[in-house]
Amino acid sequence: MPNTRPQRRERPPKSEPGHVVDLERYVPAFLTWISNKLSRGASQHYLATFGVGIEVWRCLVLLAIEDSISAQQVSRVVGMDKASVSRCFKSMHADGFITLGLDDADGRVRIAKLTKKGRTVHDKILGIALERERAFLSVLTADEQETLLGLLKRLHANLPQVDEATATYVAHQFPRSASQRTKQEPRRRK
Repeated sequence: MPNTRPQRRERPPKSEPGHVVDLERYVPAFLTWISNKLSRGASQHYLATFGVGIEVWRCLVLLAIEDSISAQQVSRVVGMDKASVSRCFKSMHADGFITLGLDDADGRVRIAKLTKKGRTVHDKILGIALERERAFLSVLTADEQETLLGLLKRLHANLPQVDEATATYVAHQFPRSASQRTKQEPRRRK
């Protein structure tokens, strides 16, 4: 049985002066452009129709699935900054979309729970979100959609290795910068 795992490079590639990114083949650019444009378009419609932006929608999605969730959990799943999630929770609470309480297991952690009003807004926006997804994927066959989803899940799972490879590259190519950055990082309280 042949090995189908991608081969890892022994030494990180080094960029050469004068080279530029080939935007026709640079995958991170396409992922960023697609994400930014999808988010901006969705946000415009959600704001115009319901007065809800994309960050609130992302929190509503997780709350509808989980019933209750902390800002830290949202941050971990969605990749939003924890402070942004906390601000989002504050505005959602003011709008009556969620209630906030302390976690029974850890009294220091605030937990958000979806209210009936929040669930109603979620359910209304859901139709728009699913129509946007349907239209977005309409250029792919059902098999291509499944392949895309599988590839995206693998790429998402690989993000920790990307961060690790980036740190290794920076340490090798810019040792002074990497060591100075480590020294400048504030120490975390224990």
